[in-house]
Amino acid sequence: MPDAPRLPIRTRTALAAAASARWASRTAGRGKGSMIGGLIAEKIDPKIMARLAAGKKTALITGTNGKSTTTRMTAAALATIGDVATQEDGANMDAGIIATLTLHRPALLAALEVDELHVPNVADSTSPAVITMLNLSRDQLDRVGEINVIERRLRGAVDAHPESTVVANCDDVLVTSAAYDGKNVVWVAAGAAWVGDSVGCPRSGEPIIRRDGDWYSSGAPSFRRPTPDWWFDDDNVYGPDGFTAPLTLKVPGRANRGNAAQAIATAVAMGADPAAATKAVGTVGEIAGRYGVQRLGDHRVRTLLAKNPAGWQEALSMIDPDADSLVIAVNGHVPDGEDLSWLWDVRFEEFENTKVIAAGERAADLSVRLLYAGAEHTVVDDPLAAIRSCPPGRVEVLANYTAFRDLAIAMNRAGAATTVEEK
Repeated sequence: MPDAPRLPIRTRTALAAAASARWASRTAGRGKGSMIGGLIAEKIDPKIMARLAAGKKTALITGTNGKSTTTRMTAAALATIGDVATQEDGANMDAGIIATLTLHRPALLAALEVDELHVPNVADSTSPAVITMLNLSRDQLDRVGEINVIERRLRGAVDAHPESTVVANCDDVLVTSAAYDGKNVVWVAAGAAWVGDSVGCPRSGEPIIRRDGDWYSSGAPSFRRPTPDWWFDDDNVYGPDGFTAPLTLKVPGRANRGNAAQAIATAVAMGADPAAATKAVGTVGEIAGRYGVQRLGDHRVRTLLAKNPAGWQEALSMIDPDADSLVIAVNGHVPDGEDLSWLWDVRFEEFENTKVIAAGERAADLSVRLLYAGAEHTVVDDPLAAIRSCPPGRVEVLANYTAFRDLAIAMNRAGAATTVEEK
């Protein structure tokens, strides 16, 4: 491995300060300290991301939903050809990315999860070999804004980096628009179960016509679903040059099969062998607490994360109907989006025959929605107490971001133990 270039004194000072901040955070019991280290390093050296990324072959993975899972799968696939710098905790804004690059300086490959708003800046700093775009839908309107604005920003990032390969979901209209003018695009039929945010063409404003898995713009007929280079079914993944391989995953849901297909396409674009990449994505199970099963007293608890209407709809399809209990926990902090009007876009009517416990700081809002959905439910504000109120057996927990995070901390303090059981 070639020696890493000697960094400027400003960058070395920033790295030393970040290391001190991480140590102080861990010593004080405030966490791993990666984020504070990244923030301090960027303050000292605003160009540190570019300097740390220099010499790395980098893939940026972005989209509204599935970023963490796809990034973890991409990193697993890339690990078949070398050491990989990647986030362990989903910190996908500048400070988290800087922290990741700081902690993995020797790695010559990087698979980085990137918040949609941060893609242009991160792309400018990392000169990515691949930009992977999963899907686009409404998410935290009070922070992100209208989804068409994000589409235009991603389109601008693609235009600004014509040397990058773009791996894009051709089933998602907004992603297709963002990637459509790219010089080197690898199209993946990764699926789009949620189409409520792409009824109109982002280029002409006219309706999108959908028919038998195809779609096209009624106002710009030349803008239509591209022919995929990669696709999947219930058994296999398919790729260029007649490639076919069994696609067996540890994580549930059809959306995750689409994530896996895009991870494989990304890794292959970075130089991985397609068969090895496919096998590697099948090893990915629990992702930052998602999908894992923990034992808490007489309960076996599986936790799922959802953050917006599209993600909730997909997560609802992963709920095990044979589970003994279902807890749904909702908070409304800034990281969640304080506007919870999206609850009315989620089809909670599917639980009209299932007993649900509404939990979280916004349990009352959720209770009103469940009432109108005709879903029998009770309210227990504290998610941990909600789990403990369930009869012994398997408990499915579906939570948004801060509710998921806080429950994980509470379960750890309560002595929950991870099991090998995964569904």
